[in-house]
Amino acid sequence: MSKTAPKIEFEGLRSKLKLKKLEAQNLFVEKYPQAFDVSNLRRRSSQLLGAGILTGTLFLAIPNVDLKSLPPPNQEVKNVEISSLTKSLSGILPDRVRPLTHDEEKKVEQILQNNLNIKAKATLEGEHLNTTYGIIGAEQHLARFPGDSTNYHGQGIILREGMAPGLGAWGYFASSKEKLTQDLEEKEKWYAVVQTLYLESWNRRFPYLRDWYKYRKVLIVNTKNGNAVVADVADSGPAAWTGKHFGGSPEVMQYLGGERYKKGSVLVFFVDDPENKIPLGPVYYNYKEI
Repeated sequence: MSKTAPKIEFEGLRSKLKLKKLEAQNLFVEKYPQAFDVSNLRRRSSQLLGAGILTGTLFLAIPNVDLKSLPPPNQEVKNVEISSLTKSLSGILPDRVRPLTHDEEKKVEQILQNNLNIKAKATLEGEHLNTTYGIIGAEQHLARFPGDSTNYHGQGIILREGMAPGLGAWGYFASSKEKLTQDLEEKEKWYAVVQTLYLESWNRRFPYLRDWYKYRKVLIVNTKNGNAVVADVADSGPAAWTGKHFGGSPEVMQYLGGERYKKGSVLVFFVDDPENKIPLGPVYYNYKEI
């Protein structure tokens, strides 16, 4: 004998479910008054779905960009700061190199301090070069000790300039290879040439000036691209007939303008560093990581 399934009152069940829905909705609104109305959930869901589809479409429409080809954020900031330096200098420096006026040098000092955080001086301890704005030319490697050769000066393209036929103005950096310290290696690597021989008081004050200028730190700034190097004076020259006012070691010149850089306009200011805290070599701009 088969059993008959109980008859379900669908209308009554639907009424009870609707009542439960209203009770749940009221409870939700009372508990979360800032939430959107549950009765609009379907409409809001449609809006969110449409926004998602639109966003996805825009994302897919973006061209395929190789992120590795983009410069790192800190490099972007560095480029901006270099541009700021050269722009500031261009507002003061004349188009053609010449000795700067006292007022111009003071303005340049402030710009260098603000951009490089280096206390650079046109006049230091009463001493001043014949010009602080001139043309720099490429120099060769200097012999650091008897028997020195290019084989001991690194490797690669930096050796292309070869060795200078004579010694620097102050002779060898060390009496032997064994006595060549890391500090002396850096002095030859980042050396500069200035025209001490043309100073008005050079012959008259020779003993004092010879010692004062030996390995004196100078800040060299390429006025075209903003690259800067802290170097030390290790030779005297170049001759006036060359049309150049300063010289730079192969390493100095390479950093200032690249492998093919042989000549260009620069600023050369003394570095006021009595405690010897500023190292020789490239000046890296201070920037914040993004």
